[in-house]
Amino acid sequence: MPHFYRKAMLVICLLMARPLLAQLPEPADPDATHNLHITRTKAPIKLDGLLDEPDWQSAPVAGQFFQNFPFDSSFAKLPTDVRVTFDANFLYIGVVVGQPRSTYITRSLKRDFEGGTSDVFIINIDPFKDKLNGFHFALSPFGVQREGLIANGSELSLDWDNKWYAEVKNYDDRWVAEIAIPFKTLRYRQVDGQNTWRINFGRNSLKQNETSTWYPVPRQFRPNNMAFTGLLVWDDAPPKPGPNISLIPYLSARTNRDFELGTPMDKGIQVGGDAKIAITPSLNLDLTVNPDFSQVEVDRQVTNLSRFELFFPERRQFFLENNDLFGTFGFDNSRPFFSRRIGIARGTLRRVNTDGDTLSYSSAVNVPIQFGARLSGKLDKNWRIGLLNMQTARVSRIDLPAANYSVGVLQRKVFSRSTIGAVFVNKQNFQTGDQPGTGPAAFNRVAGLEYNLYSKDNKWEGEFYYHRSFSPQELTTDAQTGGAHLMYTDRRWEIAVNGQYIGRHYRADVGYVPRRGVVNSYPKIQYKIYPKNPAVSRVVNVWGFGSEHELSANLPAYQLTDRNSNVYLFSSFLSQAEAYVGMSNSYTYLFFGFDPTNTDSKTLPEGTGYTNTTLFGAFQSNQRRNFSYSAEFTTGQYFNGRSSNVTGGFTYRYQPYGVFAIDYSYTAIVLPKPYASANFWLVGPRAELSFSRSVFFSTFIQYNTQANNINVNSRLQWRFRPVSDLFLVYTDNYFSNQFIQNPLVKNRALVLKMTYWLNV
Repeated sequence: MPHFYRKAMLVICLLMARPLLAQLPEPADPDATHNLHITRTKAPIKLDGLLDEPDWQSAPVAGQFFQNFPFDSSFAKLPTDVRVTFDANFLYIGVVVGQPRSTYITRSLKRDFEGGTSDVFIINIDPFKDKLNGFHFALSPFGVQREGLIANGSELSLDWDNKWYAEVKNYDDRWVAEIAIPFKTLRYRQVDGQNTWRINFGRNSLKQNETSTWYPVPRQFRPNNMAFTGLLVWDDAPPKPGPNISLIPYLSARTNRDFELGTPMDKGIQVGGDAKIAITPSLNLDLTVNPDFSQVEVDRQVTNLSRFELFFPERRQFFLENNDLFGTFGFDNSRPFFSRRIGIARGTLRRVNTDGDTLSYSSAVNVPIQFGARLSGKLDKNWRIGLLNMQTARVSRIDLPAANYSVGVLQRKVFSRSTIGAVFVNKQNFQTGDQPGTGPAAFNRVAGLEYNLYSKDNKWEGEFYYHRSFSPQELTTDAQTGGAHLMYTDRRWEIAVNGQYIGRHYRADVGYVPRRGVVNSYPKIQYKIYPKNPAVSRVVNVWGFGSEHELSANLPAYQLTDRNSNVYLFSSFLSQAEAYVGMSNSYTYLFFGFDPTNTDSKTLPEGTGYTNTTLFGAFQSNQRRNFSYSAEFTTGQYFNGRSSNVTGGFTYRYQPYGVFAIDYSYTAIVLPKPYASANFWLVGPRAELSFSRSVFFSTFIQYNTQANNINVNSRLQWRFRPVSDLFLVYTDNYFSNQFIQNPLVKNRALVLKMTYWLNV
């Protein structure tokens, strides 16, 4: 077995070396056919959505958009004309969007709406022309705004929040928008001579079922892909960036009580805040003191049937900006830095019941963050830097010491779009006072190098990394992890090969590494077919087939522990509905006892292996309609028994005021005696309402029988001025098994919080 894995890893490395050898420096490219010139205004621009100033009339027009969906071989059917200009404070974009008023579709009036849920005009700006990172701005015909950051070429995060302004005028056959983006919102450098940025504009018109862009983007890639951008040419240089300091204080009042612990009502007022300081026009310092995340939406729960820790995404605003710089080193199952390790911990809580008995249980606990700082951004067009430091307080009730967390990242652009990066992560635990801790958990450090490959045409993507951990009393051998991944994508093929090694003694206390002492490989191949028969192409946009595999072996014996191989058929319809169906065959070897229901029942014995076959499939209906639904199923063998699962949801859009939805998951596990069988329900109704473009209300309920919990989270938000909010948040948790007859409360909280964005 070791010989087999060494051979496999050698073949993978040889395959991956080929595009690396071919990755030579490429000439600068503006595309001569997609230049848009911009000049300074000669008179003030009034933001009213009319485009009647002389500067708009004389500005060059970016028109003749190209389709991205459903086809990419023709011009867009709907007309779009874009103009740009600027003054000392703002970058202005004026756009005339051809679309009948009767066909508007929007999810709601709430800011930062999800992609594919609303008609939208899009602006993507890349001031440093690296074709990897950019600013994203989007506007609906109802004047609803969305802003985000683009990283790694095409990954869009909507968690970035900043100021910009827009006004929309609606007509029967078109809508007209006038947009003003403050230069202080952007990060850029002014250079001697002529300045140029990369830029692209896009449209998504749901009723007409058309996605289009100014600079053409092939249909296999998203419209936000920064590899496909035109050139913004500054005939007059943009203004030299000046001082940019923002203060964001907050004040919150809360009342909460933990009924499980039997604690009395806790009331209090908390004060803290953030500061954003532009050290240079492209390098930003973020400071936080006593941060509070009470307004953040709760995690969406899942039924846990895994032997390992589940991953839940970060939702706290401070950690999300520039997260691509800090949180994407390594693979998904070997991150050296995972921000949820800061301020959130699991601990053993104890309470005394009515009989005087002391009960213990494991629970997630919020850990107070005392202060933090983050320096991140561009040093120049080729170098990016990230420095992060956070300090948390001691939590005595779970015997958790105070700790300091530090992260340092340096990234260098190479070739046309690739990068080389280095990362260093340190966690230092403290005893009482400021004394560093001692013992096996006193500190943990991880250092690593990484190369990310992005070809100019975006067909080749790759990642190659090596990380090493350092801890007290650590064995010096096998405290490392490394991996190599390479993927090729074109109009028809998607092929990925990879390999990964995670040593037995590798530790990343501030990372996400659910499994150690293992080698992995996840090869994939997929083929797409675009129908040519007119009768078929009017219904099916693309269909195809594929196969994915997962192979894992333990260290140091290289014994196969997990294998999962599946084949599937898929189809994407012209209506934007999607479906797939397939079959999977898997093998699992248990090195330790495991309860397949995760309910602390009798465990299957260690040293046994199980081969299972399952069927799976899914369907997502046309989300352009007011009512949409989805369903996904798996059924078949499960360890020494059988299991079936149905997961999905229903959504109703009440345009333009919001959505009502319900998600569901039902799992039935049948095992032979004496092992436990189980039936789990996870039901999550939610309502998201927007009374205007500044007042929003949401309620999310989760009924989880596996966790024996019902969670209620309600949030009222009033955005009384740009990026300044008033929140009223109510949370409640009950035991689900006693909710109907005799509801027992676990904990309850009510929070009133105000944040205010102040420019200095």
